[in-house]
Amino acid sequence: MEMAFNWLAEHFELPILDWIADNLRHPVLDGVFPLLTRLGDKGIFWILLAVCLLFFKKTRKAALSMGLALLIGLVVCNLTMKPLLARMRPYDYQLTHFGRTVSLLIAAPSDFSFPSGHTLASFEAAIALTLFHRKWGIPALVLAGVIAWSRLYLYVHYPSDVLFSLLLSVGIAFLAVYLVKQGFDRWEKRIKKDKNTLL
Repeated sequence: MEMAFNWLAEHFELPILDWIADNLRHPVLDGVFPLLTRLGDKGIFWILLAVCLLFFKKTRKAALSMGLALLIGLVVCNLTMKPLLARMRPYDYQLTHFGRTVSLLIAAPSDFSFPSGHTLASFEAAIALTLFHRKWGIPALVLAGVIAWSRLYLYVHYPSDVLFSLLLSVGIAFLAVYLVKQGFDRWEKRIKKDKNTLL
């Protein structure tokens, strides 16, 4: 896997990141993206949003689905895939293989690169919300997209990290929604059964 990662990085991904740095960098964006990317740190923004939505009956299923998706994503991404695949961050790859130092706009992350936890957490939560409430989900998806893009802009992830995480988030979000709906259906049937028994 390491050889495949290295080949992909050198032939496609590092040139893409360099092109972004050379052509799309702007002083205003250099100040904005470090702030926006922090919304994805440890999924905290999405966790807080899910907690807020949990207090309202209309959004409770969405909140539980978001929470479950984030939990699944944590296990799959941060606790399993990152340490197992141990992909070097792009700025570290540049330094190790080419002796080139990349100036970062944020503190260098201490974990591995693949997949992108920020992208995964943002999209799995946003997709879960969208499946219940499209009106609120669309702005959430836009924010998730901005956070994902920020990881490339800031040179802390390869494009394949972000793309894979986006695809993985779809599966996790749908799984979480399915499990929550199944749980609610069983709970509601049990409540009705208990009421009928009392009558």
